[in-house]
Amino acid sequence: MSDGFAMELCGNQSSWQIVPEGITAIDLEQVGARIIESGFEAGVQSRMVWTFTGSADLTLYPSGKLLVKTADKDLAEQIAQQHMSEWTRA
Repeated sequence: MSDGFAMELCGNQSSWQIVPEGITAIDLEQVGARIIESGFEAGVQSRMVWTFTGSADLTLYPSGKLLVKTADKDLAEQIAQQHMSEWTRA
């Protein structure tokens, strides 16, 4: 873990799971609104998952976990930093 999150490469090596440290649940609507404000476009919005498109495709879960669909590790880490510093902590 670094910077308050773990970043795990998913099976097909084109996605990253971001696991926030110290967060077990989030308000999907609140965090989703912050992601939209930062330039992502919302897709599915249910009580189980929200999806977004933008510089990468994102899937946000009520646990605070974020799936970042990109093979670019640097981009995934940048999004993870934003998730921890802006979206879940604001």
